[in-house]
Amino acid sequence: MGKRLSEKQKEEIIKSFIEGKTLDELSKNFECTKLTISRNIKKNIGDKEYKKLINQNKLNQILISNEEIGSSKEIENELNKVVQFENINDALTFNNDLQNKKDSELNTTFLEIAPLNYEIDNIPQKDISSVPISEINFPEIVYMIVNKTIELETKYLKDYPEWQFLSQNEQNRKTIQIYYDLKFAKRVCNKEQKVIKVPNTNVFKIVAPLLVSRGISRIVSEDKLIAL
Repeated sequence: MGKRLSEKQKEEIIKSFIEGKTLDELSKNFECTKLTISRNIKKNIGDKEYKKLINQNKLNQILISNEEIGSSKEIENELNKVVQFENINDALTFNNDLQNKKDSELNTTFLEIAPLNYEIDNIPQKDISSVPISEINFPEIVYMIVNKTIELETKYLKDYPEWQFLSQNEQNRKTIQIYYDLKFAKRVCNKEQKVIKVPNTNVFKIVAPLLVSRGISRIVSEDKLIAL
C-alpha cells in the first residue's frame, strides 16, 4: 500500500501541482510513488481538471525547453500559440513543426557538447514494472465497481492517465480495478454502476487463470500494477 500523506502534505501537493510542478518532481519531493501523488490530486480536483493540468504542464515544459534553446522573435511569438491547443497531441505536432522551422534558421557552426558524466537514476523504473500477483499481499477488504448486471467493469491500461508512459503493447492490456478506500470508489462510480465489497481478497489469486482466459491480464490498484 502507498505511503500515507498528512493532510498538510496533500494540500502542498495540490498547490504545487496547480503551480506547475510535475508528477516526477512531486514524487521525489514527497518520497512516494507517482501513483500516490496522482491519486490524491484526482481525489481533490477531479479527473477532468487533473487531465487539463497534466496537459498544461506538458505544454509549459515545451515552452521552457524552447526558451532554453533560444528562438527568433517571430518563432517565439508562434510558440506562445501552443497554449491555445486543448489537445496535447495537436500541440506537440505544432511544436515539432515549429522546431523544424527554427532549426532551419540556425547557422551550421559546429558545437561540441560535453558528454554527460553522471549516472542515470533508475529509481523511476520501479514505477514501470508490474508486480506478479503471487508477490502481492492484498488488504483484508477491497472494493470493485461493477455494472447493474454485476458484470466486471474492464478498461484498457491506456484509459489510465498515470500509466500512459508504458509501451503500446502494455497500454492495450485489459484490466480490472480495485479500490482500498470505499469513499473514493463511490466517488468515481457513476449512476449506471455500483460498488461491491470483496471481503476475501484471496479470490483474486484463485480466479486469476479465469480472468486471463477472458483477456484480463492486469489488476490496477491505488499504488501498483498487478500482473496476473
